[in-house]
Amino acid sequence: MQTASNKVIRGWAMYDWANSVYNLVITTTFFPIYFTAVTKKQFGSDLIPFLGRKFVNSSLYDYSLAVAYLFIALLYPVLTSIADTRGNKKAFMKFFCYMGSAGCALLYFFNGSNLWLGILCFMMASMGFVGSLVFYNAFLPEIAAPEDRDRVSAKGFSYGYIGSVLLQIIGFLLVILLPGDPFRAPRITFLLVGIWWASFAQITFAVLPETKSAGKIRASIIAEGFSEMKKVYREIRKLPVLKNFLRAFFFYSMGV
Repeated sequence: MQTASNKVIRGWAMYDWANSVYNLVITTTFFPIYFTAVTKKQFGSDLIPFLGRKFVNSSLYDYSLAVAYLFIALLYPVLTSIADTRGNKKAFMKFFCYMGSAGCALLYFFNGSNLWLGILCFMMASMGFVGSLVFYNAFLPEIAAPEDRDRVSAKGFSYGYIGSVLLQIIGFLLVILLPGDPFRAPRITFLLVGIWWASFAQITFAVLPETKSAGKIRASIIAEGFSEMKKVYREIRKLPVLKNFLRAFFFYSMGV
């Protein structure tokens, strides 16, 4: 196959620019600090009630993230099989993109007293991020020849780093320029993350190719999805270096 035009490659990479702000601002810097601070202020302690139990606020944040990722992991085989069968990867990517960006933007309304809203919106954002990446990455083999995929993938990562750092700087500036209520600047930043993500994603959606339908959805679609995962696992076992890398990356990602 031949690598797509520079316009398509840049458009594909722009999705990294769009969604990496979630990874930096929501999961790494602003939201974890905001969540623990606002819940401690609301409940007067790091122990907060949720679902009839008390959790340390930072642990509840981690549990919410884990549940969101687990939910998407269980849906992976079904979603990818349907997308491959119907040829609508872009539609699924859009769905998860808008779910994630909406979750980020709605965190603007989370003030500690509405804990359910904060948890649900955070989980929406997390599922949207991971879910959209499944289909985003699935486009790489369609737009880049095997010998160019490393270069194209690296371009996406570089766009993501630049875009996320830019919005991070904007968030820091808001903290400096908006004195008084310490929670105001983070809430505005969450709103900006959602707008940034959904807006810049339009560049990607405008240039990514539409894939053709491979047939109708069959009753066996779930079994086929898990069967495909087994095939991938068997192939990975034949490549010990890749297997060890993926194992190490899994534990590294969980720690980070």
